[in-house]
Amino acid sequence: MQLPLEAVAATKLIEVVRISALPAGRDDPYPGTAVAHWTGSEAAAALALIESLPGSAQHRCGFSPGWSVRAYDNSLDLALFEAAFCFTCHEVRMRGTAVPPALATQFFDPGALPARSLLSLFRKAAP
Repeated sequence: MQLPLEAVAATKLIEVVRISALPAGRDDPYPGTAVAHWTGSEAAAALALIESLPGSAQHRCGFSPGWSVRAYDNSLDLALFEAAFCFTCHEVRMRGTAVPPALATQFFDPGALPARSLLSLFRKAAP
């Protein structure tokens, strides 16, 4: 999976969100509860894991993501990007000022080891 390289380099904090609904508007963040904040090597490892997700064909489920990550720089102001993961339809939707249109929708193999590892990290983060 491709992430916006400049945003990855600038990321200082990742917020893990357990998504509760779809956003009200196209540019709104996915609503939900922040269940973890990762910094330093933990954030770098998570980004590397996400980047290692192998591609997949598109599957149709209606896109019902359960988890997202929001990447922030030092300002902690606006997210550089948010990536919402649907492990049913194999789709990741990214948004944010650092996300070029070509990276906005991607597909990954949820059965691959990196995807299972990522889902495990998400689940461990949830209360």
